[in-house]
Amino acid sequence: MRSYMCVICGYVYNEEDGLPEEGILPGTRWEDIPPNWSCPECGARKEDFEQIEI
Repeated sequence: MRSYMCVICGYVYNEEDGLPEEGILPGTRWEDIPPNWSCPECGARKEDFEQIEI
């Protein structure tokens, strides 16, 4: 599982955890998140995230 960080605010999306409060189940891969999804912290677009190593 991979993690992605918002380059605007630093929010980290972990594929393993998902984002259940937004309907994204644990284990949801980054590629499977809708393209119109936005950062829950700052509203940045999906394009504003970069894969990171944790």
